[in-house]
Amino acid sequence: MIEVAAAWDDEMEAGDRRITGTVARTRVAPGSKSERVDVVLRTAGGDEYAFRRLGGNAFRDDALEKLVGKTITTTGQLADHIFIMKDWTVESGG
Repeated sequence: MIEVAAAWDDEMEAGDRRITGTVARTRVAPGSKSERVDVVLRTAGGDEYAFRRLGGNAFRDDALEKLVGKTITTTGQLADHIFIMKDWTVESGG
């Protein structure tokens, strides 16, 4: 089954990127004052991004928690190592 999280125009806005990856929960910034378990997006190419939802809580977002373990295709903005997603689709079998 494919779920569509938000209805957006088929056109991406300037600066938007579309990324496919697996949503995971992992320890970030180990050994620092900022060390925590966070939700990340891992691509098949080995890239890993801190993962946020536009308008979502940066510290705990239940919508992101529900995606952990799923493979998604998402559209959003990449700022440094943080991907801020606008919408997503859960891939079949993901």
